[in-house]
Amino acid sequence: MKQVIVLGASAAGISAGIYLKRAEIDFLIISKDIGGEMLTSGIIENYPGCEVTNGFELTKKFEANLKYYFIEPILDEEAIKIEKNDKIFKVFTQKNTYQSKSLIIATGSKPKTLNIPGEKELKNKGVSYCTVCDGPLFKNKVVAVVGGGNSANEAGIMLSEIAKKVYVITKNEFMKGDKVLIQKLLSKENVELITLGLTQEIIGKEKVEGIKFLDKKENVIKELAVDGVFIHIGMKPNSEFIPKEWNILNEYNEIIVDKFMQTSIPGIFAAGDVTDVPFKQIGIAVGQGITAALSAIKYLRSLE
Repeated sequence: MKQVIVLGASAAGISAGIYLKRAEIDFLIISKDIGGEMLTSGIIENYPGCEVTNGFELTKKFEANLKYYFIEPILDEEAIKIEKNDKIFKVFTQKNTYQSKSLIIATGSKPKTLNIPGEKELKNKGVSYCTVCDGPLFKNKVVAVVGGGNSANEAGIMLSEIAKKVYVITKNEFMKGDKVLIQKLLSKENVELITLGLTQEIIGKEKVEGIKFLDKKENVIKELAVDGVFIHIGMKPNSEFIPKEWNILNEYNEIIVDKFMQTSIPGIFAAGDVTDVPFKQIGIAVGQGITAALSAIKYLRSLE
């Protein structure tokens, strides 16, 4: 049995692992991969210590930190169920069962879906939730980005350097997010912003051929011929494995934590985008991971 199990190996989970290692805590990190959503981030210009980087390069730096401390996460596994028996926690993955005295949940988030006709059927056939991953496949093509925040801004900017034409469709009156990103997006000659557009359907048989949206300004359905649709409408937490009866989730299924990253259940801590802490940023996740680790260490000492 371990002292701590960390679920997730992105910014929060890796940061927690480093501090646990330095405190000589016996722990495991369990994750389906290293990096999570950080790996799919585009250009990153706001992470201290790195003038300009991207999600892939920053993930490599985090991975190098793991190697420096001889931390070897268990990969290709993720929690599908957790149980509590007295002061012992059980983590069930697709392959194994693990036990620990405390948990740090840092499982991050995943993209929200539109839940419209054609989206599920054409996933990976022109429908994508990762511009960094799939954008290069659409060189000199026509694409649409659906969304109205920073991730949509970044996707539009990135695709403007690859695609022939980029439509950015937002249901709002204007794009939201960082002004510098919005200005950069709108400065691109091959980007066309469509405001007050409510996406209705993605069209295609074997691949994406078009997109339909409701133009709320004119109250008519319009159709665009596109080769790809990149959906960036926000994220939802990876918290499905947490029992509802524990009452540690809010209405958005985020884990409720205090300033010490402690949940209402002693021994369970959480960090990063899976929590109810506002402002989902890599830098914030790092700090939360460190706080969760230090709090877990304090908790373990209280058991001695």
